[in-house]
Amino acid sequence: MTTITLSKSDAAGVKSDAVVIGVVKLGGGVTLPAGTESLNAAYGGKLVEVLSGLGATGKTGEVTKVPGPKPGKSATLIAVGLGAAPDGELKTEDLRAAAGTGVRAAKTSQSVAFALPTPDAECVRAVAEGALMGRYSFTAYKSSDGPAEAPGNLTVLTDLARNKDAKAALERARVTAEAVAQVRDWVNTPPSDLHPAEFAADTVKLGKEYGVKVEVLDEKALAKGGYGGILGVGQGSTNPPRLVRLTYTPRKPVTHLAFVGKGITFDSGGLSLKTSSGMVSMKSDMAGAAAVIGATLAIARLELPVQVTTYAAMAENMPSGSAARPSDVLTMYGGKTVEVLNTDAEGRLVLGDALVRAGQDQPDLIVDVATLTGACVVALGTKVAGAFGNTDAARDRVVDAAVAAGESMWPLPIPAEMLDKLKSHSKVADLANITGEAWGGALAAAAFLGDFVAEGIDWVHLDVAGPAFNDGGASGYTPNGGTGYAVRTLVELAASAS
Repeated sequence: MTTITLSKSDAAGVKSDAVVIGVVKLGGGVTLPAGTESLNAAYGGKLVEVLSGLGATGKTGEVTKVPGPKPGKSATLIAVGLGAAPDGELKTEDLRAAAGTGVRAAKTSQSVAFALPTPDAECVRAVAEGALMGRYSFTAYKSSDGPAEAPGNLTVLTDLARNKDAKAALERARVTAEAVAQVRDWVNTPPSDLHPAEFAADTVKLGKEYGVKVEVLDEKALAKGGYGGILGVGQGSTNPPRLVRLTYTPRKPVTHLAFVGKGITFDSGGLSLKTSSGMVSMKSDMAGAAAVIGATLAIARLELPVQVTTYAAMAENMPSGSAARPSDVLTMYGGKTVEVLNTDAEGRLVLGDALVRAGQDQPDLIVDVATLTGACVVALGTKVAGAFGNTDAARDRVVDAAVAAGESMWPLPIPAEMLDKLKSHSKVADLANITGEAWGGALAAAAFLGDFVAEGIDWVHLDVAGPAFNDGGASGYTPNGGTGYAVRTLVELAASAS
């Protein structure tokens, strides 16, 4: 179990296995930010010289360790580079990343204190989130527990320890980080242990724990309801699909948000089979559904005054004698027909059904989250999500929430000709699931989804194919594997609406 608390304790005198501080890059050297004065004094006013002598440059993410200044107190001082602060102020994301880097550097310690700058409650939240998310590790499939891989007792040192807003910020950080950890666990779980039925059952269990109503449509209910997109994608697997609906309705909600998530628990590509290397990380193709579920549960736990209705469309996309074939036509929920020309463009099919259903609830805004296209990764890389919307105002509202939450996102267009190409590319159905062209794949996918959004409802699509899963090494508060991307954005979106 991890505990995290606020304390006004002096950084030089706190009893902890390690203390994390920041180092700011300044010209050709380094300087110390506010909050490290007592530590500097404990080193005889020469802490900058000590760190510089050990090679510290203040580069973002750089770690320099020195023995603690007082025997019997903190055994190790961990200085984390914060980069340059040209305007004299550090961004909250700098603090979040530094806390994550610091806690990973102290992974053999049982207790860690953070003496990073916390001038306001937002900075307190950033440090706490970074520390909690940075200590994450996925050990469910390790054959031995072994030594502890992450500190269990975390303390944020701040003059705001008794401040009401700071306490609320700490609680939000704790709840949000727990939601992120749950999403990471789901994404990291081998697909042999997380089929649609198990994923749905986990959601039901957590819904009961946190007071969120959860309804599950199994394959029979999906057939009866006419959910042709979800059924078409899932028909090639022996593990049948599910549509999970979560509802959180507080008293006197100020707005109604709907979240929709792509939950492909494993994506082989279907009969349009992926390469073997292309399948390796496809257990993460349900990261969008995991994120919207995790965010909904966090919003409920925080008791934010926002109504949330969430749809997680879950299926396993497999090749078999019963799998959907290229040129098959599916009748989607709501009656629209789609010719499937590429069975690896399956996420948009399950989302199409869920978007139509979400629109029937008449929300003020729909946000879908999906690991949808490799084209978005080509355009924006592995750290940045693409944001699309049917109005600039709705899209910018979500992007602003992402910026505030510390998640990288970039607005992209939905050219009108993309939908025209999807419609003209099929000669037998209302539209095809691909344009047949090599370029603009992320834009075409967004155009496809937009055609399933009810008239008059604001809608934003987040293509998180890049940042939802980290194939590389850990950095900051981001581990290898599932990242939990979009949870913080959606919680921030709800919090800003309240």
